[in-house]
Amino acid sequence: MERILPFTEEHHQFREMARKFFETEVKPHHETWEKNHIVPKEVWRKAGENGLLCPDVPAEYGGSGADFLYNIIIIEESSRVGNSGFFISLHNDVIAPYISTYANDEQKKRWLPKCASGESILAVAMTEPGAGSDLKSLRTSAVDKGDHFVVNGQKTFISNGQLADLIITAVKHDNGTISLVMIEEGMKGFERGRNLDKIGLKAQDTSELYFNDVIVPKTNLIGKQGQGFRYLMQKLAQERLVLAVAAVEATRLVQTITLQYIKERKAFGQKIGSFQNTKFKMAEMATELEMAQVFCDKVVMEHMKGENTTAEASMCKWYATEMQKRHTDECLQFFGGYGYMMEYPIARAYLDARIQTIYAGTTEIMKEIIGRSLGL
Repeated sequence: MERILPFTEEHHQFREMARKFFETEVKPHHETWEKNHIVPKEVWRKAGENGLLCPDVPAEYGGSGADFLYNIIIIEESSRVGNSGFFISLHNDVIAPYISTYANDEQKKRWLPKCASGESILAVAMTEPGAGSDLKSLRTSAVDKGDHFVVNGQKTFISNGQLADLIITAVKHDNGTISLVMIEEGMKGFERGRNLDKIGLKAQDTSELYFNDVIVPKTNLIGKQGQGFRYLMQKLAQERLVLAVAAVEATRLVQTITLQYIKERKAFGQKIGSFQNTKFKMAEMATELEMAQVFCDKVVMEHMKGENTTAEASMCKWYATEMQKRHTDECLQFFGGYGYMMEYPIARAYLDARIQTIYAGTTEIMKEIIGRSLGL
């Protein structure tokens, strides 16, 4: 079915290039990255050379000044090959927008060109051992010392935590307000903890970070002091929307590899796909996937118009990620014992899917937001 997103010929050409990149530079190496629990910085630089980093950043700051559909294409082509280690969307769609929107001109010129080239990798540090969805409970402190802040605290579950050169960090002041500051690689007192061992996303570096009397100049304050919580809330809608887009494409991949398997594998003398239960299950999942695709595309279009999509992005996020988790589980069942073997892509997809309903706001938080939008 033809997409409702207004892709042009230029978009299609860009997709071909992006598809080739992920097919050649990511897919063949992903298994090695999973064994190493990290991706090499080289792939970031190659992505930058191909214009796949920060495409919607204005050209004056190193980007291409492209529309958001280019970002969508990158997300989809990344998910299409089963990439769960090279967190390009986190860099492009979640963190870079904080700089593009709230940083001043000097900061944009200082940080964004290297983000677009792949020389600098981005991370955002919000979650703490005692503060996840409840950001108001964070304890990492920033004491005002005139021309700088002294930052102390700990963050955890930080994606790109081992590789990141620039880390947008949520800190709390004495008066209880929150600000965003940029912690840079090499700052004295900034230390990385262990690369956390997860049940999925094995190639993605997820870390603990420690700040011990880190001196952060006020030239690294992003936006206005005390406005960090508002900035985080304003950007969460896009983060949730792009996760939904990735979940839809990841679900499509799972259905594709399952269709290939059930058309070839036999049981009781006939192909698995010929059983009525298999047909009905695949029909149900195919229908649900198409419905999710259309709704997500519609919300993307509204987001690009500048509309407030807080509730709709939450709808996309919970529905698409729960769909991905459920469909991956149902598809794995068709593989029987082989589905439990890590050499089969369906097993890796099953493990990778589990985090989707947790990060960037749990399904329960998404439903709470939607409920509030209904006046409840």
